[in-house]
Amino acid sequence: MPPSTTFDAPAATRRLMREARFGALATLDADGGPYASLVQVATLPDGTPILLLSDLARHTRNVARDRRVSLLVDERRTGDELQGARAGLIGWTVRLSQADEVEIARRRFLARHPDAAGFAGFADFAFYRVEVSSAHLVAGFGRITDVTRDDLILDISDAGEVLAAEESTVAHMNEDHRDAIELYAMQLIGTGPGDWRLIGIDPAGCDLMSGTEVRRLDFPRRATNARIMREILVELAAKARGAPVDSPQ
Repeated sequence: MPPSTTFDAPAATRRLMREARFGALATLDADGGPYASLVQVATLPDGTPILLLSDLARHTRNVARDRRVSLLVDERRTGDELQGARAGLIGWTVRLSQADEVEIARRRFLARHPDAAGFAGFADFAFYRVEVSSAHLVAGFGRITDVTRDDLILDISDAGEVLAAEESTVAHMNEDHRDAIELYAMQLIGTGPGDWRLIGIDPAGCDLMSGTEVRRLDFPRRATNARIMREILVELAAKARGAPVDSPQ
C-alpha cells in the first residue's frame, strides 16, 4: 500500500527509533529457525540502535553465528496497540570494540536505562549496534511503506564539535535549565508535566526523558557546531515561552 502524499514516513520511522526503549529482536537459531526476544534499546548520535547483550543469552549466541537481525520498535501506546505505529528495522549486528565508541554507547544507553548500570560492566556483557539497511513502517491506513537507510541514519561527519560537547551540554541543561527542558516537553512536543531531562543531543535534535517515557524534539535546522546548538536551544526555550525569537546573527 503506497503511503499518503502528506505523510513523512522517514520522519515517523526516525522518531520511533529515537523514542524506543524496548524492541523485539529477531535472530536466527542454529537450525535456521527464527527466534524473537525482548531487548532494551537506545541510539547512537546518528540514530543507529544500540543493544546491551549478554554472551549467555540465546540471541547473542545466534548473532555470533549469523549477524542478520530484525528489530521491531513501536510507539508503546496504551489501548489498541495495533493502532499505533511500528517499524521493523532490518540489518545486522556489530559488536562494539573501540574504546571511544563503547564509551559513547555506554553513556547514551545508561541515560535511557539507568537500571542497566549494575551489569553493564560485567565481562559477559557487550554493546552492539544494529546496522540498519532498511525499515518497514506500519503507521495506519495508507501509511505502510519501506524506508531506506539513507533516510534513517543521520550523517554526523560534519558535526564533531556538537558530538564532543554532547555530554557537557546535557549535564549543563539538566543542572541549570530544567525549567526550559520541561517547556520543551510540554509546549513543543505536547507532553504532560513530568520530571523531564535531556538524555542526548545530536545535530538534528535532542531526546528527553521522564520516568520511562522518551520523546524526541527535532531542531528547526541542523546544528553543526556548539554555537549553533546553543542558539537553537535558546530559540526553542523562547518559542516554548511564547516569546518572539530574534534571528541568529
